[in-house]
Amino acid sequence: MKRSAELRSAFLDYFAERGHTVVDSSPLVPGNDPTLLFTNAGMVQFKDVFLGREKRPYTRAVSSQRCVRAGGKHNDLENVGYTARHHTFFEMLGNFSFGDYFKREAIGYAWEFLTQALGLPPEKLWVTVYTDDEDAASIWLNEIGVDPARFSRCGEKDNFWSMGETGPCGPCSEIFYDHGPEVPGGPPGSPDEDGDRYVEIWNLVFMQYDRDAAGALKPLPRPSVDTGMGLERLAAVMQGVHSNYDIDLFQALIRAAAEVTGYRDLRAKSLRVIADHIRSAAFLVVDGVTPGNEGRGYVQRRIIRRAIRHGYQLGCTEPFFYKLVAPLVAEMGRAYPELTAKQAHVEQVLRTEEERFADTLDQGLKIFEEIVADLDGEVLPGEAVFRLYDTYGFPADLTADIARERGLTVDLSGFEREMAKQKERARAASQFGGASELTIELEGETDFTGYEDIVDEGTVVALYRDGEECERLAPGESGLVVLDVTPFYAEAGGQVGDQGDLGTDAGPRFGVEDTQKYGDGIICHIGRMRDGELQVGDRVTARVDGERRRDTALHHSATHLLHAALREVLGDHVHQRGSLVQPERLRFDFTHFEPLTQDQLQAIERLVNREIRENHTVETRIMGLDDAKASGAVALFGEKYGEQVRVLRMGDFSTELCGGTHVRAVGDIGLFKITAETGISSGVRRIEAVAAERALDWIRDEEARLARIAALVKGAATDADERVAQLVERSRKLEKELEQLKAKLASSAGSDLMDKTVEVDGVKVLAAKLDGADPKSLRDTMDQLKNKVGSGVVLLATESDGKVNLIAGVTKDLTARFKAGDLVKAAAEKVGGRGGGRPDMAQAGGSDPTGIPAALDLVGDWVRERVASA
Repeated sequence: MKRSAELRSAFLDYFAERGHTVVDSSPLVPGNDPTLLFTNAGMVQFKDVFLGREKRPYTRAVSSQRCVRAGGKHNDLENVGYTARHHTFFEMLGNFSFGDYFKREAIGYAWEFLTQALGLPPEKLWVTVYTDDEDAASIWLNEIGVDPARFSRCGEKDNFWSMGETGPCGPCSEIFYDHGPEVPGGPPGSPDEDGDRYVEIWNLVFMQYDRDAAGALKPLPRPSVDTGMGLERLAAVMQGVHSNYDIDLFQALIRAAAEVTGYRDLRAKSLRVIADHIRSAAFLVVDGVTPGNEGRGYVQRRIIRRAIRHGYQLGCTEPFFYKLVAPLVAEMGRAYPELTAKQAHVEQVLRTEEERFADTLDQGLKIFEEIVADLDGEVLPGEAVFRLYDTYGFPADLTADIARERGLTVDLSGFEREMAKQKERARAASQFGGASELTIELEGETDFTGYEDIVDEGTVVALYRDGEECERLAPGESGLVVLDVTPFYAEAGGQVGDQGDLGTDAGPRFGVEDTQKYGDGIICHIGRMRDGELQVGDRVTARVDGERRRDTALHHSATHLLHAALREVLGDHVHQRGSLVQPERLRFDFTHFEPLTQDQLQAIERLVNREIRENHTVETRIMGLDDAKASGAVALFGEKYGEQVRVLRMGDFSTELCGGTHVRAVGDIGLFKITAETGISSGVRRIEAVAAERALDWIRDEEARLARIAALVKGAATDADERVAQLVERSRKLEKELEQLKAKLASSAGSDLMDKTVEVDGVKVLAAKLDGADPKSLRDTMDQLKNKVGSGVVLLATESDGKVNLIAGVTKDLTARFKAGDLVKAAAEKVGGRGGGRPDMAQAGGSDPTGIPAALDLVGDWVRERVASA
């Protein structure tokens, strides 16, 4: 029993035989802890159980949890490939007791599994306990019989665990494996403990206290157990190797990486990096994370791009990373069937990201080499790190990784300063400011009756004006009204809040312009007093704008059909990433890796309209979350739900968890029409659509637009597209002819400019204004002039519509002494602009044509200064 898969099964089977429920690995995106970027330990999915917020039908559990530590507090990314045991992705084997057994059983299980089930020699194991944990010490020494010479007590830093500053906490007991005296390092608790001889393989956490704000520890009424053992470390022990990268699972991936990159030295660190990163990258895609520019998506992008760069370092410049998904499925697909099910989707996402980054990788590496060549010292400036990030998509840790291979360090604090400047610029450019939060201190929640009625009676329980609680609202005053009962739907799940009015028998009327929810369930009506005044305690009639509610509801129901159609046409990798449901339209964001084709959009429209014609009754049921998921209900990915959920069913086509308002029957939607499909970020697409009368209005507008186009091209609606195509083709030919004429004129003008060449301290210099040249012909002329000059420095300027274009050129034999980027930067200052580029050619723009003569005049002095300083 040495293979990783066998060890995983053995662990789960051992504890299942001892009354533990085998629980599947939870996703890498925690659904119950917004403070965590990724699931980083086996206990994460049980956190609410330990805190008493959630009850499970079992008190003992065992799992093999997939974990990622590559961002936030737990970040091992930079160490991966350079150490024996750091990974971005690993599997945590764990057994858990929720108020069932405690220290004696947990210790007994651990020792029995290691020494009997796996057959590890007791003399190869070392045990630690918390300094003051006499109970655990007695169990180990007196009941288990651990050799006192292989036992030590450690302090709070190593052997006391807490969930946070306050809350559940307790001592730990750790088990280490001794790799032998030939490996440097001392036992735990010794001055040499940081060596590699003794490796922690299992941590037993005994949750027995509750720490209050003052730091006092109070015994928990039901002590619990949380354990964790890294599968990779255990496999290294069982397979007799010191490095995790030498175990069967990693060796298979390293061999596969060598095959796809064409690099045969299996000891290469880059192959280790690639083998590690394919695991985290693939499983993150499985769990709904796609590469992006922020949050989890940015960490995913960093992992993928780091792997691609290491492949590039091995000489592989073609897409390769996505090819490792199949070998990964072969190794881990049986344990994690969701990986097998989504193999094609994972491959597509990784390949798309790889191709996107490959476009800039080569150029970015060249810029890196230029920066290093000009570097004075061994620290890469933060400004340079930021430029690589901002322009070429190089994450700072990727630049640091490359720098480390050159014996360089990076100025990360300088990089952070540049990032802060960019964020400040973005804030300054924004037209929007943050809204202040309103604090409402009311007990209980509003009774919402809007599923059945849009008119109901309620009592005013609170009023707010200018963010402060008040007793009355006078005529014309804006404010916020809280009722004990209301039919008004508060904005949630993408559906906008209701509008309408609140009125009394005496005549006062409050116009509701929006409805929002505060806290766990207080519904607030936001608006203005139109007539009379309203007081706390008044009895009011709440009337929702029925037409607006109806139009909003039918668009909301249409999003459910759209979601189901997307999954049927594109695949079950599609997950909702946001939505907006208004009376006029709907917007739906979803995970997908590429733009939709016209055929796919038409197929989606057909499916939705087919279901509308089927006119199924919309059914709603309240049920337990587990029952809802078992019924096939689609939940919003990563969302935290309560024990009871509302399930919305539309025939056999769509079943989702949803708290919004909907049509009675699907046929009420009438008609569905997609109006736009766009990408809003990497891996996330957006569809906009309209339904019912709005869809008819959109079609009528399109027909009218087509009629106008047909009139312009002097044709009929039936052949307008052919007429337009003919005009486009004719326009292209004319544009091509115009470009050719401009190029001839620029070439002719360029030849005339040679007479303006002068010699400055032995260097040929040509600075001139070229009239009537566009940017392309300007570049062509520069190439011709550099060839004719042979060796020299050239600056050209042109003006068009009050804008200035500058281009600087330096022949290749002189780029070591003169940089075109420096020249064009200096010249651009004279015309109110800026620019840059390569050492041999650089461009700039400006807004002050009167400065062109000064820009041209400075070239000679610029060359003279550099000759003098050489």
